[in-house]
Amino acid sequence: MDLKLTGRKAFISGSTKGIGLAIAASLAREGVHVVINGRNDASVASALEHIRDAVPDAVVEGFSGDLALAEESDRLIRQLPSLDILVNNLGIYEPKPFEDIPDEDWRRFFEVNVLSGIRLSRAYLPGMKERNWGRIVFLSSESGIQIPVEMIHYGVTKTALLAVSRGIAETCAGTGVTSNAILPGPTHTAGVDDFVAKLSGGKPFAEFEKDFFRTVRPSSLLQRFALPEEVANLVTYVCSPLSSATNGAALRVDGGVVRACF
Repeated sequence: MDLKLTGRKAFISGSTKGIGLAIAASLAREGVHVVINGRNDASVASALEHIRDAVPDAVVEGFSGDLALAEESDRLIRQLPSLDILVNNLGIYEPKPFEDIPDEDWRRFFEVNVLSGIRLSRAYLPGMKERNWGRIVFLSSESGIQIPVEMIHYGVTKTALLAVSRGIAETCAGTGVTSNAILPGPTHTAGVDDFVAKLSGGKPFAEFEKDFFRTVRPSSLLQRFALPEEVANLVTYVCSPLSSATNGAALRVDGGVVRACF
C-alpha cells in the first residue's frame, strides 16, 4: 500500500532506539525525510547508521539534544522551523514504590514525558494549520488507562498525554491537521531489558516474559511482548494522508491488554 508520504518531513523525539527508532525507519521506508533525536552525538550517529543500513535510500538526519530542557527545544525549533509530522515519542520509566517517589521524580517525569511534547506541538502546530496539513502523534501507553502499581508516576504522565492529544485535536477541527495518541502495550525494547533486569531477580528473559503475562498482564491476548516494529506500523499509518478521518483518537496497539472494546 502506498501511504502517500513521499517528500513529507518528520521529527521523532527520543528516536535513537526502541519504538522511536522503529518509527523513524518505518517512515524513512515510506519516503519521508526523517529527523531523529537523541541526547548525545554518539547515540544519534549509531541510529543514523542503523536506518541507512536498513533503508539504503533513506533521507535522514539527526539532532542531538535533551528535549526535556526548554532551551534544547528552542534550539531544535530554530534549526528545524517547519515540519509536516511530529512524533512525540520521548519518554522515561522506572519501577518505584509510590511512597518512594519524591517531588523531583514527579517533576522529571513531567518534564520528559509531557512537557517535551507540549513544547514541540505548540511550536509546530501553527505552521501545520497555516498549510492545512499536519500530523501530531503522542506515544502514550496502555499504562495511561491501567495505571501500573509499580510505576504510578509513569502512568500518570501517560494519562496526561491522552488529554493533551485530544485537546490539540479539538483545536484542529475542520482542518487537515490531526492529533492522535498511540497506546502501546508491553513492548520488547532495550529499555524493557533494563526494566526486566530490575524486576526479574536474574531470571532469563523468556522465563520472565512467561511469568509477567501470567501474573502482571494476564489480560494480554498477545501473551508476549510486542516488537517495536509492530507499534511503528500503526504510527506510520496515522502519520499518512490515508488516516485523515482519524483525529483526536487514542489508538491501542497493546496486544489486547486493556479489557475494553472501545
